[in-house]
Amino acid sequence: QEDLEALIAEFQNLDAKKTQVIETACPPPSPRLNGSLSAHPEKDELILFGGEYFNGQKTYLYNELYVYNIRKNSWTKLEIPNPPPRRCAHQAAVVPTAGGQLWVFGGEFASPNGEQFYHYKDLWVLHLATKTWEQIKASGGPSGRSGHRMVACKRQLILFGGFHESARDYIYYNDVYAFNLDSFTWSKLSPSGIAPAPRSGCQMATTPEGSVIIYGGYSKQRIKKDVDKGTLHTDMFLLKAEGSGKEEEKWAWSRLNPSGVKPTPRSGFSVAVGPNNRSLLFGGVHDEEEEESIEGDFFNDIYFYDIGKNRWFPGQLKGPKSEKKKRRRGRQAEAEGAGDEEVEKQAPQGPVEIVKEVVAEDGTVMTIKQVISGPAGEKERSESEEEEEEDGALSPQVEPCPRSNAMLAVKHGVLYVYGGMFEVGDRQFTLSDLYSIDLHKMEEWKVLVEMDPKAQEWLEESESDEEEDDTEGAEGGEEEEESSEEESEDEEGEEQHPSVQHDEKHADYLSRTEQYWIKLARSNMGPDAKEKKVVKVAHAMAKTFYEDSV
Repeated sequence: QEDLEALIAEFQNLDAKKTQVIETACPPPSPRLNGSLSAHPEKDELILFGGEYFNGQKTYLYNELYVYNIRKNSWTKLEIPNPPPRRCAHQAAVVPTAGGQLWVFGGEFASPNGEQFYHYKDLWVLHLATKTWEQIKASGGPSGRSGHRMVACKRQLILFGGFHESARDYIYYNDVYAFNLDSFTWSKLSPSGIAPAPRSGCQMATTPEGSVIIYGGYSKQRIKKDVDKGTLHTDMFLLKAEGSGKEEEKWAWSRLNPSGVKPTPRSGFSVAVGPNNRSLLFGGVHDEEEEESIEGDFFNDIYFYDIGKNRWFPGQLKGPKSEKKKRRRGRQAEAEGAGDEEVEKQAPQGPVEIVKEVVAEDGTVMTIKQVISGPAGEKERSESEEEEEEDGALSPQVEPCPRSNAMLAVKHGVLYVYGGMFEVGDRQFTLSDLYSIDLHKMEEWKVLVEMDPKAQEWLEESESDEEEDDTEGAEGGEEEEESSEEESEDEEGEEQHPSVQHDEKHADYLSRTEQYWIKLARSNMGPDAKEKKVVKVAHAMAKTFYEDSV
């Protein structure tokens, strides 16, 4: 703990040397997860703060501040003196006061080896109009934690749950705190009723009436020495303020039993508030925990929760409007009605997934998924028919690849999804792509920033602890790239993962990567696919991407 505090202090000393605000046009931020993405309350901008990145050997934490200009599709790095220390798994909430304020609470800092954690209990505000950070020192606030949730509710910030982990133990929380945005004071709430079980990473949203909704989340319990059992929560609660307007509000918990189609159990999902009084949930992972290993199924779906109707429903992509609908633009209202009827009369969509691979600079392979929407019967057609349709009438529909711990924001009814991560075997892919989808139309995803394969690196665990590197690279960017190149050179002698060298024969490449391709093919073809066909598809994919890389 003392070592981590010293490291944090060292980074803060570096930050303290910045004395003026510097705005620099820049390429998209490096890959990261567990940061915060917030919509500016007055401008067409998104604000990205913090996050983490793991390259197989080292954990990097960030306190960088990036601004994405929606209209120009461009990024700016904003360096402001005395920022919060670098962190991830914090919470950020925006309020429109005085030209916009971004409030940040808590989160965690990890040692470079990822084995020690420091949990913050500090509260900061970024004044967007003046571009200044301010730490708010108010007593009686929550204990240090990460994975909590915080929302702006009327003139308060309401904070719920989270967890704290030390080298020996961990604890999950279900407490509730309110921070008054007028008096700048914390109060711990003591709601009546049965509270949700302790958890982190839940969905938290506010209702127009000033109540708070909680859904899902994750927690774990120690069932015997060195054995933990994880729980994916799927229950839902309402935290309601009673006697509003009085000096002391009373709060009460009650359980919600929503109708509709609830999300499948998962953790690591991302949340946002959409238009039409709906909150939404995107992506996540469902881990199959076995004694020795964890296998995860990652998601890229959207679920909406209609707050007024207390109803869940999955977000369905309608696809771009057909030419027939375009010709009927003159009778817009009628056409829209007819269009809705057409969608309802169609057979359920059975999207066909096309898997495209990109070879990273270090030779490993990343998955990008494209979905071609078609009639339900399409799955039964031959591969040649699918290829003909792909080249013909139906244009491929892109969508974000499945992921967890992505960053979400909604502006003008458009959802933006940035970064996150997914895993293949023991390897973690951290993303830096940016997608958007109009939540009013739900027609198609747009790619604003593509995934950059060169930004991917993965270093196998080294046996020796590289303590001398502890303070290096946590800036991200150039330092990170330099250290990764040095580490890659050190590792050259022991190749533990597949890498494509341009002079290697295809057969040699296939022999070393065959299991990876088979696993990838099987995960995309489904459990019912015949083994012979899975192997055939795997070999074809490997050959295609080996030749592309050469």
